[in-house]
Amino acid sequence: MTIGILGAGAMARALAKRLVAGGFTVAMSNRRGPTSLTDVVTALGPAVRAATVEQAAAHPIVIVAIPWSQLPSVLGGIRDWHDRIVIDTTNPIEPPHFTVADLEGRTSSEVVSGLVPAARLVKAFNTLTPSVIARDPREGGGHRVIFYCGNDNEAKADVDAVLTACGFAGVDLGDLAAGGRLMQFPGGSLPALNLIKL
Repeated sequence: MTIGILGAGAMARALAKRLVAGGFTVAMSNRRGPTSLTDVVTALGPAVRAATVEQAAAHPIVIVAIPWSQLPSVLGGIRDWHDRIVIDTTNPIEPPHFTVADLEGRTSSEVVSGLVPAARLVKAFNTLTPSVIARDPREGGGHRVIFYCGNDNEAKADVDAVLTACGFAGVDLGDLAAGGRLMQFPGGSLPALNLIKL
């Protein structure tokens, strides 16, 4: 299976590394186009190819790993999200000063869900840093925990299967409203909590 990634920064590269180790191929994209990704995809190996944003977003599972401020323009440029599983890794902050976006009482993934109409959104990977995610998740005889949440149970089951294939232990926190508040950074209780399930 090929999984699309929107983004080519540290989180996108960490996830691509783990997906390849789990037996997946990856279509990686950024706003500057495939030719700008030559060095990145070469470093990640032959299972990762450069793609346009539209090409990456056409796969059944699409990971969103772009800065918060770019979400409306990048996601809004995709015409049809129908039935795709979108994995949201974002946090509503902007470096370098970590300015927090005004979410008007919603969780960040509820906001993102509104940008990908008809997609089945699952929040995952946002509670750990790219450097932790890039490491082998099999540690100390167990598996690194990845929290996730979403409103579609079938989509969550598919994401859990991807996590398992990559060596992670998925933990379902329920829907986007409840689980999203636990996972939210800043404000939630789970960000930076690096657990190993034995």
